[in-house]
Amino acid sequence: MKTSIKQIKKIGLGLSLVALLGACDKTIDEPQRDSYTPISTDEKAGTWKTYLLSSSSEIAVAEPKAVSSPEYIAELASLKQQSASLTKEQREAVEYWGAGAVYRWNEIARELSARYNIPPAYNAEGKYPVPDPANPLADPKFPFANPPYASRALAYLSVAQYDALVAAWNFKYQFKRPAPSKTDATIKAALPVSEIPTYPSEDAVVAAASLTILKAMFPGEVPFLEAKMKQHRDSRVWAGMNVESDLTAGAALGNAVAAKVMGRAKTDGMSAANNQALTAGMITKARERGLREAWVSQELPARPPMLPNYGAVLPWNFDQATVVALRAVPPPALDSEEFKRDIDELRKIQKNQTREQARIANYWSDGAGSYTPPGHWHRTAANVSHEAKHSEVRMARTLALLGTAEMDAAIVCWDTKYYYYYPRPQQFGVKTSVGLPNFPSYTSGHSTFSGAAATVLAHLFPDQATTFQKQAEEASVSRIYGLIHYRFDCEEGLKAGEKVGNYAIARAKADGAAL
Repeated sequence: MKTSIKQIKKIGLGLSLVALLGACDKTIDEPQRDSYTPISTDEKAGTWKTYLLSSSSEIAVAEPKAVSSPEYIAELASLKQQSASLTKEQREAVEYWGAGAVYRWNEIARELSARYNIPPAYNAEGKYPVPDPANPLADPKFPFANPPYASRALAYLSVAQYDALVAAWNFKYQFKRPAPSKTDATIKAALPVSEIPTYPSEDAVVAAASLTILKAMFPGEVPFLEAKMKQHRDSRVWAGMNVESDLTAGAALGNAVAAKVMGRAKTDGMSAANNQALTAGMITKARERGLREAWVSQELPARPPMLPNYGAVLPWNFDQATVVALRAVPPPALDSEEFKRDIDELRKIQKNQTREQARIANYWSDGAGSYTPPGHWHRTAANVSHEAKHSEVRMARTLALLGTAEMDAAIVCWDTKYYYYYPRPQQFGVKTSVGLPNFPSYTSGHSTFSGAAATVLAHLFPDQATTFQKQAEEASVSRIYGLIHYRFDCEEGLKAGEKVGNYAIARAKADGAAL
């Protein structure tokens, strides 16, 4: 079944038509995700390695009242009353959130990234104002959710969800409170009921953690996000899935974990990522290494380079010394045969681009108004995990492994870009067909993101490894077909992405969860 724009506005994200249509993966054409019972309860997930919590028991959760207690019996009676007769809107909300807490909040984050992935326009003075987090609703709106920003937002979201769910699983199987309908058979649950204990509620944990992260990343969307949080929480009552104490405990845990995650976000170096004062020195150093012509903005008026110091942001799966070690080999000299070969290839494509090349270039363009390459791969991962019927905690693990790898890929790629400051094909007369990126050419961001994502997902879903690899290769070559990158940009980007992905795989092999 196709999801209509009206349905999405009503029960889903409530986003603008422009953002929805701009999302490269055509969200409006995707069928609604059905609710399901996870294929495994992942009972031992409370022992899995967390990212920022010292252990799954670091944040205490109070022991719940016994199911035979007067307090719990009163909660059951209230739940039974609230879930007995639902309106059409309540049923739709139950259905929507029944697809999964991690699945839906990741989807919301992607679409917010699409909404805010609009480069600021220049003002009457011919200058490009910078979005201000202290005044997010001013023009230009904060943030400009470019690929590095989107990768970071999705990484922090996924880590918060994962750490909070690992903690939740620890307490779930410590207290082992059964689902309300298993205690009172007269409660008719509107969604499938698994054997996973309900205290604390995994939905409440995810909703609370997600709300904290996304309010910080998209401060202009606080009313929208709080409304989604309330709808999510209410849907669990309407569905007969959780009593009030399940939800309260889950929300408290999610809030506490998210606060710790935001502590890292505030000190990871992002505040200095757009330091334009560094660019002159970067160009000088690149020239000292042999660069003959530096990248310059091809826009009029010239646009300041995007996040020149993002390469110094704190990575997840390795340290800053490894960022330097993963920096790509020097690009070809502008008078070399390799450069001539690759610029000639672009000129030939420009003259005789095939319909298939144009299709590939546009499908993977992931430009303004889309949720960028990291969002593209998060959508792929969320769908594959959903189709595999993963539990909430396992889906969160998949997205955390991917999300940290994608943010690490952005850091490594941006470090390389501004280290070499290599000119784009547009400086040599090539006209791009899919937008004009505002940063140096070497290496390709699409290729680095895609190489990292395909490597991680191939490990987690080995039966689909060939598919992911082909997708990464197509995403990479799309930048050649779109006349955005030289072939050597793309080939070296894929190599770097694979190396980045392997660090996430090393973590996955040691985190206590099989695959």
